[in-house]
Amino acid sequence: MKGDALARAVAWTAALALVALPFVAVLNGWLASTRWPVRQIAVKAEFRQLDAAEVRAAVQPLLAVGFFAVQPDAVRAAVATLPWVERVEVRKRWPDLIELVVHERHAFARWGDDRLVSRSGELFDAAGATGLESLPRLDGPDERVAEVVAFYSGTRAEVADSGLVVSGVRLSPRGGWRMELESGMRIDLGREKSRARLRRFLDVWPRLAGSHAEPPLSVDLRYENGFAMRWAPPPGTDAGKGVAVLRDGHLPAAVATRASARTASSHAVSGPFPASGFPSHPIAASP
Repeated sequence: MKGDALARAVAWTAALALVALPFVAVLNGWLASTRWPVRQIAVKAEFRQLDAAEVRAAVQPLLAVGFFAVQPDAVRAAVATLPWVERVEVRKRWPDLIELVVHERHAFARWGDDRLVSRSGELFDAAGATGLESLPRLDGPDERVAEVVAFYSGTRAEVADSGLVVSGVRLSPRGGWRMELESGMRIDLGREKSRARLRRFLDVWPRLAGSHAEPPLSVDLRYENGFAMRWAPPPGTDAGKGVAVLRDGHLPAAVATRASARTASSHAVSGPFPASGFPSHPIAASP
């Protein structure tokens, strides 16, 4: 009896194996790669920066196993390695179609010399990308990318009413902030109280803006009681024009030294200041 039961069990196992084997073979691509090949790849995307040929090239090596053995997860992972791909959806359509819906990354800003920041705040490489010159230029430690993006967005909104346009922001390894404006002006805000220093500068900027035909090259806001400004040298000279604006009428030592060393083309403005902390009369560098 026991022998008969064992024989029946072996027979059933062999029968099930014979039935299952073709399915296993098909699902693993042993038999179906020629009988049920993948003949079509459909790619749906915006194709702003993404190249359909690159997508197909990434998928093609995975299709030789046949329609049933193609693994959607493997296809998805292969396409996701392309620089401009943010997310991929993969569907198999009988009898021979693989359909991909590719969601492209949208670049929010340039990062450093050769990378980009997506709208979702991810850093990615995009060598050879074109048409990105108008994007803001951001830079800083990679682990602080979200902070840099937030600072750029906040300061851009803050200066909007002043007529200034922020074109870039940089966070130094030591934590100091620098803004670049579309006019070419550079503003150093330092590590502490940077937003408060910017607001102080914006309060007086309307008076300073009309004092020169051209905007200053740089503004240094890293002084406790004021800030310094530098203009391009007048034609035919090596001396730069500059203005130092103070709240309490006393030049910090660094500014005073720099002002005394300049030629007549430089001018330092000091107090006494009104209660608002700034001169009530027009501010201009002497000719």
